[in-house]
Amino acid sequence: MSDLAWIDAALTSARPQAIGALLRYFRDLDTAEEAFQEACLRALKTWPDKGPPRDAASWLIMVGRNAALDGVRRKSRLTELPDEDQISDVDDVETPMAERLDGAHYRDDILRLMFICCHPDLPATQQIALALRIVSGLTVKQIAKAFLVGEAAMEQRITRAKARIARAEVPFEAPGAVERSQRIAAVAAMVYLVFNEGYSAGSDAAEARARLSEEAIRLARLLLRLFQAEPEIMGLTALFLLQHARAAARFDADGAIILLEDQDRTLWNRDMIGEGLALIDKAMRHRRPGPYQIQAAIAALHARAATPADTDWAQIEALYIGLEQLTPSPVITLNRAVAASKARGPAEALALIEPLEAQLGGYFYFFGARGAFLLQLGRDDEARQAFDRAISLANTAAEAAHIRGQIDRLQADARARRG
Repeated sequence: MSDLAWIDAALTSARPQAIGALLRYFRDLDTAEEAFQEACLRALKTWPDKGPPRDAASWLIMVGRNAALDGVRRKSRLTELPDEDQISDVDDVETPMAERLDGAHYRDDILRLMFICCHPDLPATQQIALALRIVSGLTVKQIAKAFLVGEAAMEQRITRAKARIARAEVPFEAPGAVERSQRIAAVAAMVYLVFNEGYSAGSDAAEARARLSEEAIRLARLLLRLFQAEPEIMGLTALFLLQHARAAARFDADGAIILLEDQDRTLWNRDMIGEGLALIDKAMRHRRPGPYQIQAAIAALHARAATPADTDWAQIEALYIGLEQLTPSPVITLNRAVAASKARGPAEALALIEPLEAQLGGYFYFFGARGAFLLQLGRDDEARQAFDRAISLANTAAEAAHIRGQIDRLQADARARRG
């Protein structure tokens, strides 16, 4: 591995802990981020010659703190920062200063950092953008590309998020047990949103947004290291792994969506699936089911099926019923109906979703599913109307193309009957 490669990996890994500690010290996001960036520049200058420190995060915390204080001193015309040899000495990384900044607080520092990014005053889009910038270290350009917006617009979004947090006067003390428990749920929800932003992208944006799914997996693994006995975090990580394992099989060469039952399962990432299955099995042994665990259990049933015919649709429907009870939602009921159509036929599935039209009248997938159920029941005219409505609500070209394929099938069947 080249010098730049291993240094980049070390800086990425240490970032949440280092920025979290610097944020606790300076109580300002911009100052903490600038201090970390200065420490990274010094790492790029000194590590190739001196080698990596024993504890990269502590080194970065100490150097970043000194650099930020130096800025304050310059403004106050006070003493300068010690020379480079003193602050970049590998042996200094375990000094009492670094220990006081980091030490046993690292878990709370990282959680605090992630929690600040998902502050309830922020809209979801700002939460995600801020987390990707502050916690993950993606550049504004990378984030803008992932969200398909201009750099200036994304810079404004992140700046507004920071300003709103500053106005909220968020405390920076270590959280207590109750608050920590609440934060786990909030942080998990934010990471879940990050993953969905990447996973839900169509083929036209899949490459640009693939990094979001990968970054969500990295953040979930970080949470898992912080809370190793928390089954919902195991379930969250397992869900991401099992879903992302199918990435290579989700679109064809023309960018059209490939339904799960039609995917080439040899393209699925078996190592990722194995890791996800092990995690969800471990989570279930705690006997404290939650929404992420149930979603991961559903994904696990798909992953374990060697062929579409081997899928246990009855069990999947049962899991969706459990998920409905925990987090009632018309979208969950819609997904349950898809499982019901496989297990018990389209008539029962259609009956399940008919009451949902008022709630899901602007939802692409509702009309896509309704059209599919009607098509299976031979109600072609009604199916065509549902598919037309789905096309009008499509979010991506791939979604629209998928529905047009269903309409083409209807027309081909009609011609065959006439012939």
